[in-house]
Amino acid sequence: MSAALFDLTGKTALVTGSARGLGFAYAKGLAAAGAHVILNDIQDELLQDSVQTLRNQGYQAHGVAFDVTSEHAVESAFEDLDTQGLQVDILINNAGIQYRKSMIELELEQWQRVIDTNLTSAFIVSRAAAKRMISRGLGGKIINIGSLTSQAARPTVAPYTAAKGGIKMLTCSMAAEWAEFNIQSNAIGPGYILTDMNTALIENKEFDSWVKASNPSKRWGHPQELIGTAVFLSSSASDYINGQIIYVDGGWLAVL
Repeated sequence: MSAALFDLTGKTALVTGSARGLGFAYAKGLAAAGAHVILNDIQDELLQDSVQTLRNQGYQAHGVAFDVTSEHAVESAFEDLDTQGLQVDILINNAGIQYRKSMIELELEQWQRVIDTNLTSAFIVSRAAAKRMISRGLGGKIINIGSLTSQAARPTVAPYTAAKGGIKMLTCSMAAEWAEFNIQSNAIGPGYILTDMNTALIENKEFDSWVKASNPSKRWGHPQELIGTAVFLSSSASDYINGQIIYVDGGWLAVL
């Protein structure tokens, strides 16, 4: 009975920004739980390589290259999925970018690009997915990717912090409007994770020491440590959880 709660067999999951990094980890985790996964990225060659990697491991995988910040591109991609008979039951809004620069030096274009990629895209893609979930009448799961900065700020990442704070409240808004249609909208807030995006921080001895000293777990997290939460929020085990953000941070937000 307990295993069946987390079984995603027969479900189709779209993970944005999933050709590599945490997005690929989420996609692989959902595939291992039985889902047919649709990977997304703007780099088509890298995307197809990642799709093939999953297929070689025996998983059901499909790739769709589109820009998550483009309303037209998103709508066209969903129309193509409709034509192929691929109905998205689970959506993980993972696509994101980062600029590390003080607000005094930050250019408006850089601010806007982070907001568009990390926040506005979650609205655009979720709207397209939710319209179809509501029309089918079968409900669905939407998982947004927040951050420690959904709750706390640090210097030099103002647009990222604003976007991830927005993700927290966008998730609440989705729950407020879509829960009645049996759509559960929640978020994951990863802590400091060993990923390509964090390479510069990992290699910075001062920052590395700060992460390990300030976290009760005294270490960075690993991508695979986010998979359990992603599968849980994608499965029937979370059917009465809505509008929440689960922090997977080793206890970082629990201490001062």
